[in-house]
Amino acid sequence: MSGVAVSGVVSGGRSLGRPFGWLWAAYAVSTFGTRLAFDAFPLIAVVVLDAGPQQVAALAAAGLAAGAVVAVPLGPWVEFRRKRPVMVAMDLVRCAVLLSVPVAYACGRLSFAQLLVVSGVTAAADITFRAAAGSCLKALVPPQDLLRANGRFEATTWTATMLGPPAGGAAIGLFGPVVTVTADGVSHLLSALGVRAVGGDEPRPVRTGPARSRAGDLAAGWRYILTSPGLRPLFLNTLLVNGLIMATAPLLAVLMLGELGFAPWQYGLAFAVPCAGGMLGSRLAGPLVTRFGEHRVLVGSGVLRVCWSVGLAFVGPGTGGLVLVMAVEFGLIASAGVFNPVSATRRLGLTPADRVARTLTAWTVSAKLSTAALTALWGLLAGLTSPRTAIALAGVLLLATPLLLPRRRHPLGRGPSFGSGRGEGRS
Repeated sequence: MSGVAVSGVVSGGRSLGRPFGWLWAAYAVSTFGTRLAFDAFPLIAVVVLDAGPQQVAALAAAGLAAGAVVAVPLGPWVEFRRKRPVMVAMDLVRCAVLLSVPVAYACGRLSFAQLLVVSGVTAAADITFRAAAGSCLKALVPPQDLLRANGRFEATTWTATMLGPPAGGAAIGLFGPVVTVTADGVSHLLSALGVRAVGGDEPRPVRTGPARSRAGDLAAGWRYILTSPGLRPLFLNTLLVNGLIMATAPLLAVLMLGELGFAPWQYGLAFAVPCAGGMLGSRLAGPLVTRFGEHRVLVGSGVLRVCWSVGLAFVGPGTGGLVLVMAVEFGLIASAGVFNPVSATRRLGLTPADRVARTLTAWTVSAKLSTAALTALWGLLAGLTSPRTAIALAGVLLLATPLLLPRRRHPLGRGPSFGSGRGEGRS
């Protein structure tokens, strides 16, 4: 894996340490595996099980929603357990359920119901893993290095997004429809080994506040977010922006592959090449924060990332249309490449260590559910009007979302207490 030295990741003359190197390696291998298997389940559903459009849409929505619902009670459970064993367990769960697909396929027993179950379990394990990983990262990396660490994760994500789907498509063409699912399962096994290699003692978390009911623990993440003056606007902005962007993705596919007649390879190219913008943005995030300050970069990149999507409503056929999509996506992804690590660092900085897992679980569950809801709503809107009209409306609404960005910088490590729910400690 390029850029990872498990003996110590060096940035700006200061090592981020061997443990972070292993954590980054684990993230990289599982991310590349997941991107390699991008859209594998819909493809298997269509090619192997002869599923129709409604079944494919149900597979995507049901897996996302079921995973989010299952993950809700796991947030409090993760909070008061050692994080690395949880991460290893979630990797092994993902490995096992994903490898069940090629096994069932080889035995001639693969079913649509199995794909639904695997999709839901994988989504729940992914949410739980991410919640534990956020706590693990905060414990491994000093606060002053969190932005650079998040920048490396962001660069890895966009590199995998650029390289994984084309490679996965080629692998499917050569070796059959389940090969990328197999690779994804194996990648989580390798990720588990990487997390284990982090090493060192991890003390068991101790509950700092009064014992609460299970229902109280479940709501704690959302209560902390919504009563935090620093997190609340960032949370609402992120839900709406990401949801509107993702809601137009299937509509753009219908527009480009249907009405405009682009070939599948052209459609893939239109979204693979702009991922270089994410790599560029993630590299610029640290220097920009050093020069202009975290809050200015957060707000500036947050505004810039929503200025592009409306251009997708004007895409036309031929080379000109392909170039337009690439330009719009490059600008959007480059801006997101700056915003995402700064936002992730800000979120960790504003969340005390004993609340990270519940907060991140609440955040991720909300993001998945809001994206699913907006995707369904925009599909209905496109059916009543047209894909181009729905894409245009989403682009216009995105232009208003900067109003939800934080208005001022809030001191790190301060915010409302889980114990009261009323917001003590506000800046």
